[in-house]
Parts: sequence; structure tokens; C-alpha cells
Amino acid sequence: MSTLIRASPVRADRRWAVLAVILAAAVLDLLDATITNVAAPTIAADLGGGAALIQWLGAAYALALGVLLVVGGRLGDRYGRRRLFLLGITGFTLASVACGLAVGPGMLIGARLVQGGFGALMIPQGFGILGAVFPRDQLGKAFSVFAPGLGVSSVGGPVLAGFLIEADLGGLGWRAMFLINIVLGGAALLAAIRLLPADDPRPADGSSQSRPEGRSGAAGVAVDGVGAGVLAVAMGGLLYGLIDGSAHGWTLVPILCLAGGLVFFGLFCLRQRTAANPLIEPSLLLNRGFTAGLVLGVVFFAAVSGLLYVLVLYMQYGLRFTPVRAALGLAPVAVGIVIASVACHRLIARFGRTLIVIGLAIGLIGTGWLLAVVCGVAGGVWPLVLAALVIGLGMGTCFGTVYDVTMGDIDPREASSASGALAATQQLANAIGAAAVTTVYFRTGDQAQAATGSLLVVLAATIACCGLVWLLPRKAQPHHG
Repeated sequence: MSTLIRASPVRADRRWAVLAVILAAAVLDLLDATITNVAAPTIAADLGGGAALIQWLGAAYALALGVLLVVGGRLGDRYGRRRLFLLGITGFTLASVACGLAVGPGMLIGARLVQGGFGALMIPQGFGILGAVFPRDQLGKAFSVFAPGLGVSSVGGPVLAGFLIEADLGGLGWRAMFLINIVLGGAALLAAIRLLPADDPRPADGSSQSRPEGRSGAAGVAVDGVGAGVLAVAMGGLLYGLIDGSAHGWTLVPILCLAGGLVFFGLFCLRQRTAANPLIEPSLLLNRGFTAGLVLGVVFFAAVSGLLYVLVLYMQYGLRFTPVRAALGLAPVAVGIVIASVACHRLIARFGRTLIVIGLAIGLIGTGWLLAVVCGVAGGVWPLVLAALVIGLGMGTCFGTVYDVTMGDIDPREASSASGALAATQQLANAIGAAAVTTVYFRTGDQAQAATGSLLVVLAATIACCGLVWLLPRKAQPHHG
């Protein structure tokens, strides 16, 4: 009989302290996922590496996080969520220090990969820990804290990066935005050691049966390391091909990398159908609504990731904004995301997939408006601010709605696998999107033309999403209402 990793009981007065620790880890992850959006041009100017380094800074982190996210969740089920959370946040903090001490582009990209990998160990454990320490009737209230917290972080990451770069604390420049994690990550680690409940492996039926010899945690939980490895090779090949091709020309090497990436992605899909413990349940891939949601998620989040990168690059290279001003230029996007996310939480039960269409339409308007600003049709700072706000409203309308609707008709027994696959898909789409759209951007030295071509790609991807929406389930799961 298999065992389950459960948390030891937690007093009611400590549950919210546990929530604060989990939220702090999620904020730390989001901060480090977004800080390089603004800092990338400054880092490239200091370390060299040019356009390739700018593209890899965000892509490397998202690649490692996306590939290992599901694996991290399975390892937490097997070896204990507290143990994996502590390991993840420790490694994440040390990798942040390595980023801050990097002496060249290769070292920095490698450290970003390690940082994302440890983030994949840390992040999946949080919701499992909260589910264990909070009564079911309080979980909704606990999870509701995350939306505003992460919304503020999406603004705070770039703004913090901009201010730290310009403050040049101790002559550290951009390095300070990574080294500050010594304080932030260290504090979160100490709080986690003190507050997180110990894992208590017990049989699923509550009996006193001991766990199998030589095993720690859930004996029935297996990890498909081969599948994760094949996926890593596939995504690495695609990213390397896109980035190297745009940076050094489309020679035989990037073309072969792209082709190899596609081949390995096909092998990954085949592996999911034949593996004993696949990362994605094969039954999910036979569900038309879920599969359409995965494809829609890839296209949408790739477009979003690319759009945000282009916006920052254009503000710094095209409009000559300082890092702080560019970071503040992203603030309207984040404000729009928070407003729309809160509003749509109450609307999703009524409108279902139609709400996604509304969000995509708003996004098209905002991106078209931004294109008009770039082309000089609507000049000035305020048109740029308003376009960014509209873009944020469109993103916020879609962010949670896409995946809530995608899971609308799946079997509850598949919910865990489905949510893990969707979260990983989002991260991988972020990596691919940033690389693909910036590949278009760096094809020309003229900033207006570069931004125009990139925005046209984003518009085309968003229009494609409008067609995919109608393959999704009509409604979200009833509990989302």
C-alpha cells in the first residue's frame, strides 16, 4: 500500500504565518523572473554577449522552471514538501548569489538555469503545504491573498531592478538586484525552517503502517526523469536555435538545433503515451478541450512574454528611457492585470470561454494602439501609458481564465496532473515567446521597424488564439464561480 506525505498539524494561529512564508517564496520567484526584463540591456552592456544574452536571461530561467516544475511537484509528494521547499529556497538563494557574482555571459546564463531549477523545487510545494495546514473551508480565503501579492510583485520586480541599477549601491550596479536575495531569500529560509510543519508520512487510510524500507515519502509516486530529460533537450534545442540564429545568422547550426528540438519534442509526446509514470496523463491529451487549452496557452503566453520584452527594449533602445523610467513604463500593464484579474474572478462562471475572447479583443486593441505609438501615429508619453494599461487589462482578463476554462471538463482525478502541465506550459511558453519575438526584434537595427515587426507577430498570435478559444470547454469548473 502506498503512503502519502502529509504535514503535521499546525495551530490555527500559525497558519497565516505559514501562508506568509509560501507567499514570500512565490514573490521571490516572480521578482527574479521579471527583473531581467528591465535590466537586460544594462547587463549586456556590462558583460557583453549582445542580443543573445538579452534573450537568454529570461529564457534560461523560464526553461529550467518549466521543464522541472512537474518533476518538482512529484519529488515533493515522494520525499516531503517541507524538505523540498527548504532545499529549493536554499539553492535558489545561492544561485542568485552566483548570478550577482557572474564574470561573463556564460556564467550568468548557467546560474539563471540553476536558479530556475531550484525554483521548480520550491514553488510546487507551496500549494500542497497550504492544502495540508488550512481547513478546506478556509483555503479559498488563503489563496485569495496570492492575486494581489503577485500582482504587486509583477510591478515591483522591474521597478526594484530599475532603482537598484540607477542607485548603483556600493558600485554593484545591476548585480545588487541578485545579491539582495541574500537578505530576502535568507529571511524566507529562516522563517520556513521555524514555521513550516514537518512532513508526516502516513498511509492513505490513516493506519500506522510504516513506509517501505529505503523509501521516504510516497512510495507510489514515481518521477519520469527520462521524459523530463527529453523535454529539456527539445526546449533547449528550440531556444538555442532561435537565439543563435538571430544573433549570428541562420547557419547550419541553428537550423539543426531547431530541427532537433522538434524531433525531441515529438519523442517527448510519444514518451507520454508509453511511460509508466508520464509527466502528463495520456487521458488528458485525448481530451479535446484540454489539448486545445494547452495549445492556446503556449501561443498566448508566448505572445505575452514577447510583447513585454519588446515593450521594454523599445523604451530603452528606441525612446532612450533610463532603467527606472522603463520599469515605471511597465507599471500600467501590471495595474491593468490586477484590475482585470480581480474583476474576472466573479465573471468567469457567467461568461466562461467568452470572457477569454473579450480579453483577447482588449489585448488586440492595446497592441494595435502600441503599434500606432511606435509608428508615430499617436505620439507622446500618455498614449504609450494608456496603450500599456489596455494591454494589461487584456492580459488580466485572460491569465486565470484560460486555464480555469481549460480544466472545465476534466475528471477531478486528473486535476493535479492537469494543473501541473498547465503551469509548466506557461513557463515554457514564456521562454519560447521571449526568444521568438525578440528574434524578430533583433533582425534590424532600426528600433521603430524592429518594434513594428515584433508587434505584428504578437497581433498574429493573438488572432490565432481567438480561433482556438472555441475548442475549449464552454464553462469553467463550478467551484470557480
